[in-house]
Amino acid sequence: MFARMTILEIKAETIEDAIKLFRKSVIPEAKKQKGYEGACLLIDRSQGKGKAVTFWRNEEDAIANEKSCYYQEQLIKFLGMFAAPPSREGYEVVVHEIGTPAKKKPKKLAPEANPKAKPKRARSSPRSTWAHSHAQEIALRPPRYSN
Repeated sequence: MFARMTILEIKAETIEDAIKLFRKSVIPEAKKQKGYEGACLLIDRSQGKGKAVTFWRNEEDAIANEKSCYYQEQLIKFLGMFAAPPSREGYEVVVHEIGTPAKKKPKKLAPEANPKAKPKRARSSPRSTWAHSHAQEIALRPPRYSN
């Protein structure tokens, strides 16, 4: 699978219009293209930045729809909304997982409701693992994102 990422800077007052246009026009047109596998639009409203990512069966399909002018036709729809010219990058998709919920652990019955349950031994002290002892420090550390 191949991903084309278009990096966007959008005028703040047009962000909602850009989202609607992507959903109602870009996605339906993309679905008509050979090799289309999916898309997502990522927006940072406070910064006016976004990334449109489309997924293709392979790099050849992504390039083919640029040669047919499909990609350029989609960008033209947003011309009045851009704060800066968009740029694009392509990537091989090596991991792609969407829509698989985490497996829930089965609920354990309370000891009084489960006659076969063994009584738990009381611990004399809490767990003293590195992660446990550093949990507060980790939680307060600011995230490391690249800008």
